Amino acid sequence: MVGTGKQVRAIALVGPAGAGKTSLAEALLFAAGAIDRQGVVGAGSSVGDSSPEARSRGGSTELNLLRFDWHGDGFVVVDAPGSAGFAADAALAVRAVDLALVVIDPDPARAPLVEPTLRRLEAAGVPHAVFVNKIDQARGSIEELLAALQPMSAAALVARQIPISAGERVAGFVDLALERAYHYRPGKPSEQVPLTPHVREQEAIARQVMLEQLADHDDVLLEQLLSDEVPSLDLVFGDLTRETQGGLVVPVLFGSALNGHGVRRLLKMLRHDAPGAATTAARLGITGAVAHVLKISHGNAIGRLALARIFGGALDEGADLICADGQSARAGALFALQGGTTTKIKRAEPGDIVGIAKVDLVRAGDVAGIGVAPVGGVAGVELPVANCALAVAVDGHKDEVRLSSALNRLVEEDPGLHWNHDESSHETLLHGINDEHLAVAMERLKRRYGVEVSGHRRGVAYKESIRKPASQHGRHKKQSGGHGQFGDVVIEIRPLDRGGGFIFEDRITGGAIPRQWIPAVEQGARDALARGPFGFPVVDVAVALVDGSFHSVDSSELAFRTAGRMAVADALAAAAPYLLEPMARVTIHTPGSATSRIGSAVAGRRGQMLGMAPKDGWSRWDAIEALLPEAELHGLEGELRSLSQGMAHYEASFDHLAEVASKVAHDIVQRRAEPGGGGKSKG
Repeated sequence: MVGTGKQVRAIALVGPAGAGKTSLAEALLFAAGAIDRQGVVGAGSSVGDSSPEARSRGGSTELNLLRFDWHGDGFVVVDAPGSAGFAADAALAVRAVDLALVVIDPDPARAPLVEPTLRRLEAAGVPHAVFVNKIDQARGSIEELLAALQPMSAAALVARQIPISAGERVAGFVDLALERAYHYRPGKPSEQVPLTPHVREQEAIARQVMLEQLADHDDVLLEQLLSDEVPSLDLVFGDLTRETQGGLVVPVLFGSALNGHGVRRLLKMLRHDAPGAATTAARLGITGAVAHVLKISHGNAIGRLALARIFGGALDEGADLICADGQSARAGALFALQGGTTTKIKRAEPGDIVGIAKVDLVRAGDVAGIGVAPVGGVAGVELPVANCALAVAVDGHKDEVRLSSALNRLVEEDPGLHWNHDESSHETLLHGINDEHLAVAMERLKRRYGVEVSGHRRGVAYKESIRKPASQHGRHKKQSGGHGQFGDVVIEIRPLDRGGGFIFEDRITGGAIPRQWIPAVEQGARDALARGPFGFPVVDVAVALVDGSFHSVDSSELAFRTAGRMAVADALAAAAPYLLEPMARVTIHTPGSATSRIGSAVAGRRGQMLGMAPKDGWSRWDAIEALLPEAELHGLEGELRSLSQGMAHYEASFDHLAEVASKVAHDIVQRRAEPGGGGKSKG
């Protein structure tokens, strides 16, 4: 447990899914003595990834907070999900840590997986280091891996270690700063061993490269190297610390989380080289004593918790928290989080990340002053685009009442989600990053909030229009005793240019229809356009009322509305109607190695390629522009990921309505006509 008065640093574990971030967090806890036994993620025994959703998938679905002490300093670890669908959950927290540790595997072929993470950290100005996990499974060299990674990083990647091999396996490492060799011992600290002549020769070359990289930012070191002087250890370690904290270099270490190899050496680097909370506060533009809210959590018996990092001073239970708008609340109970376990504490020290109860007025991203109003705030973060959507429905009226409340809490927890009620389809839509993201959200609705909810593919907003003009006579006459109903109209319809909408023209002359009934005819026309011959709304049509007749007793607003609807409905059927579908303009971001495969996938989804260019500022990534039918976006995210080692993603926005090819249109209309197909189309 992080103790009172200790310096508390926050470290984020980030990187591609499957690299072993949660396993590394477990290894850090074990090496620091925070747990007695190192759990295994795959066996469901780890401190992190304790939710049923994470356990069933064998990977993180939300951020985990873990904590330990190491040599008198406190550390809070933010274990961020690596899967693209869950990246938004930790976006605020990662920006607010002191140092991010990018966890990767040693295969150079998988190096492109790391580029999105490196780019985001650089854009946010977060100091970071790289930990090459699973070094015991390495098939290539560290040199090959660094050569593949370097074009993806603006800062130099500085190897702080080189491996010692025993046959085909890595048996230990050389610390290039200390010039000492160590052999791994499973579950124990590494053992120092003598440097062999062969290893010493490799070490001398690698150390010289490291020193030259550091000298790019230190004129004193550069002068010593040019003069063939041996720099002092104090100078070398001072440069490593200063340049790491300033984001000038990215240190690279390696090891094996499952075996505990290299973990203690990593802990020493974090303790010496990670900036403190005060430096991070300055980077974020935070002054004074504040609580910076990183996430809202509803997932335990305590209720709503604001997970916040404390800067500039301690936070005590009961302290006043004052938001930028002047509203204030008294901090409720404070909790330290260790995976899924919460422990009540009385005080949160500067740098700590804790859960604060009973502060309903704060939201994720807020900066609340402790005792005084905060000065300034923190800029928002760019979140992944929520491209996918599910139409959600509940099984009974009782759950229907609770659904809105549950959805509000769900999206408050996860900024990658949002929901709305679609007026055209009358569906409640839950939007998420990808299908996996939405599947987990649906599970949480059921488990956390007890709402029995089902989801189905959202309807596509097809429309209809007409090719040619038509005219039609419509008469509504009904006699049933007493006053009858009589409305008689003649209308003409014609197509408008795309985007023309609806125009109603009154061309009645000579009082053929009294003025008071003409608005009813227009409303009848709108009624007919709401559901055209194919069953979809009709757009880009002009309707002209040109003639008609009335009865002095039986005519009414209802009669003329009915006559107008009948006339327009019949005219639409005679005006060569055709089907329109919404087209989306799509930008696909992909590694260049997958570009051709993704181009074929776009064509297979009735897409039109508009262009392709290298992604600005990225190494070997492309940006593909295309037009795709909205109906074909379903499942696109998953297909892109399967074609690109999980890296490609897209952004889409409505572009225009386009005519649907006759065969496809026939299938759409036929599906709509099938039992249960009315009301909306799944595309």
